[in-house]
Amino acid sequence: MNRMKLEEQEDLTLIPLTTPLQIDKDLTLLPRIKLNLTIHPSNPSSLTSSSIDQFQLKNSLLTFLQTSKTLPFPLPEEDLIFKRFHKDPKKRKRDEPLVYGTLHIWNLTFLQSKNDVVETRNRLVEKMNGIEMNLLGVKFRLEVSVSDCDDFEFMKKGWEEFYAFGNGNGNRKREPDTIVIRGVPSRWFAETRVSSKPSMLVTHTIFEKFGKIRNLNVAEDDYSAKDANEDSGDLVSGLYCKIVVQFEKYKDFHDALRVLCGRSLQKQGSRLKADYEVTWDKDGFFRNSRNQPQEKNNAVIAADHYRSEAPRRQVYNSRHSPDRVRPRRFKE
Repeated sequence: MNRMKLEEQEDLTLIPLTTPLQIDKDLTLLPRIKLNLTIHPSNPSSLTSSSIDQFQLKNSLLTFLQTSKTLPFPLPEEDLIFKRFHKDPKKRKRDEPLVYGTLHIWNLTFLQSKNDVVETRNRLVEKMNGIEMNLLGVKFRLEVSVSDCDDFEFMKKGWEEFYAFGNGNGNRKREPDTIVIRGVPSRWFAETRVSSKPSMLVTHTIFEKFGKIRNLNVAEDDYSAKDANEDSGDLVSGLYCKIVVQFEKYKDFHDALRVLCGRSLQKQGSRLKADYEVTWDKDGFFRNSRNQPQEKNNAVIAADHYRSEAPRRQVYNSRHSPDRVRPRRFKE
């Protein structure tokens, strides 16, 4: 599939939701449909997660998708992942799910319209949510949902309602201007051969292609580690970073969030596709940061000041991330 380059796009609203977007020389936003899965026993007291055969569960769902013609093509096995089981089955409450997972659809060429992603995703949720699967005589119920951060219209409605009541600034009507991104690998935003920590310079260079930046914050973040399967033995894809970008104009904020929503990030040469979380800032991140003591605020860099420091190629790191934390191995 042909990809577009971000710096060549004059109007971000014209970028189809099905088109890969290259935001840097080796970073690409990949379009996809992502569904969140939870598996419950039909009879809450009949089963513990230790009794689930993950292989059979995956095959059962793949078979359903194929025989029901939910998708016009067989879903690759690696695109259906059960990523977390309850750590201690004996402590599971009756109303808790047994299995968490994700289903990704990367091949969107079957869509008739270039912007048919949302309609197709909603149709899949409606068709799959609530189905029952039978494994060795035991029935399971599947629940399917979409993350809020993958639903741009849902987020837009949220900030319109938030500011309609004058939240955040007395009675004066305001519009959001700040995007928060969590769950992207730190070294993808680091200076090559300089550090594995996220770089303010690299991050600014990438995000200024979306529009003029007023403020930028980059800090290490272990947010995604909470989704790791604690019992699987898999390596946590660790050192993630959190990026907070404040734009000068609402339009740049709006169009950037629309592009970032519903996509995953991939670095050239890596097999990892990072499912980051993106949302809008309703807590006044930079406003609150300016009210904090200076020694706790060195990671918040105003755009004009940053540009004056850029030729020195200095990497700014957050003091909120302890230097003595043992780095995790990064799995790609």
